Amino acid sequence: MDDQTWLTEAFESQRGQLRAVAYRMLGSVSEADDAVQEAWLRLRRADTGDVDNLGGWLTTVVSRVCLDMLRSRRSRREEPLSDIAPDATAGQAARSDPEREAVLADSVGPALLVVLDALTPPERLAFVLHDMFGVPFDEIAPIVERSPSAARQLASRARRRVRGVDVATDVDLGRRHEVVSAFIAAARDGDFDELLTLLDPDVVLRADAAVVEAATARQAEGAPTVSRLMRGAPTVAKALAGRARGAQRALIDGALGAVWAPDGRPRAVFDFTIVDGRIVALELLADPQHLAQLEITILDG
Repeated sequence: MDDQTWLTEAFESQRGQLRAVAYRMLGSVSEADDAVQEAWLRLRRADTGDVDNLGGWLTTVVSRVCLDMLRSRRSRREEPLSDIAPDATAGQAARSDPEREAVLADSVGPALLVVLDALTPPERLAFVLHDMFGVPFDEIAPIVERSPSAARQLASRARRRVRGVDVATDVDLGRRHEVVSAFIAAARDGDFDELLTLLDPDVVLRADAAVVEAATARQAEGAPTVSRLMRGAPTVAKALAGRARGAQRALIDGALGAVWAPDGRPRAVFDFTIVDGRIVALELLADPQHLAQLEITILDG
């Protein structure tokens, strides 16, 4: 197989995902197709020899294309495309399969599209990528030219405005509760094998300086080692085993996570990114100034 054939097949394997991302960004099937086509053109021009995750690279490219399109739409003061019913918009894309258009349009309700159009382009991008597709904030940050913390705040503001709208996400809420509850129990009990089943093989753990400092201070007591960045299920499971004693489920900026609040005041936060029932990214936060910026609602106890 030559390089061009491999590239074409690799892109086609990602087309459905890219189109779903673009549609939720833009609210228009025809514009989503245009964004995906632009991603293909950029892929053909790019040197991808050093790209380890082509799917992630393409998602970033499509996201940036969509962000530019949203900004251009605003600058031209156009009417929001989502004012058109999704199935009507789908009918304008004659070059596409009508059955696939209907499935795509039905996956996002008209009410949600109206709310998404009220968001700023960076808010919409951060919300769609994180809440609908489980993209970690450290990957969203460079797309919107913000820090990961600022990207989190964009998604948080968007989430507050979207509340009350029926949001179709890739992560079933009931399943997310199950995963978070199972994680708390496994980490608390030091159940290494159970943690491995909950963590994606390529899971990434990020901890702030306060978490690392506290873990270092407890190493003499046999506490697991934690560093700022850790990768891989075995490494992360070893660091987390026995660490969630006293943790409770909580809403972190509206998304389900966990918190350690021994006196009712949050002292540490576990922020999860869950895709297909597995934890793909986890942030441990304990810096008081950072925690003060989060909206935290404890659900247990």
